[in-house]
Amino acid sequence: GDRMELHEALYTTRAMRRVGPDPIPPDVQARILDAAVRAPSGGNSQGWRFLLVDDPGVKGRLGPLYREAMDSLWKTVYASRVAAAEADPDSAESRSFVRVRRSSQWLADNFEQVPLFMFGFTRHDPTGGSIFPAVWSAMLAARAEGVGTALTAVLGISHRDAVLEVLGVPAGEGWHMACCVSFGYPTGTWGVAPRTPVHEVAYRNTWGAPIGFEVPAPLWPAEGAAYVPTTFEGDAR
Repeated sequence: GDRMELHEALYTTRAMRRVGPDPIPPDVQARILDAAVRAPSGGNSQGWRFLLVDDPGVKGRLGPLYREAMDSLWKTVYASRVAAAEADPDSAESRSFVRVRRSSQWLADNFEQVPLFMFGFTRHDPTGGSIFPAVWSAMLAARAEGVGTALTAVLGISHRDAVLEVLGVPAGEGWHMACCVSFGYPTGTWGVAPRTPVHEVAYRNTWGAPIGFEVPAPLWPAEGAAYVPTTFEGDAR
């Protein structure tokens, strides 16, 4: 059939945490992972391992760990943002954070119902420079298949050893869990995510120097294109 245009995938692949329970067919999983391993890696070492989890028993052991990790995140790393959102609930920033928090919490509360997770492991690569291109390729390939993904690292922060034990990862071989990605058919609609414009986050030659162009609105789709951006998934209550 018609393949998705590259820019549509680049502009609309964002965290889609709310998904239905329908399984991802094996041929779809094969296409996603086959695309992932085409990514570049340092020295072409391909020092990665991908662990797919769809077994209810394994998900049942991981779910409580994920919820504990998220609870701890709200109380530590995001505590100041939680407090700010509660203090001034009507500001645009607060509303945006509340949407993200609600969406993230949905994934935690419904972890066991998500049909598929992919854990990415790398060896001798603390930067993630060799694993994340492959992980992102998997997420873009999933988008082309109509599958929503969300990249999370929270399990590797607070429950790393317990997760490695549940997944049977051999100890002492230098494997590092880089991330966990959820996969499922989204219940929300695809759209272009609102982001801080590039000229506010990019410089040229010297830190703080203007980049030399401004992009006040997304450059895709081109003016007059048929694509209608929707409200982003986090808006769904």
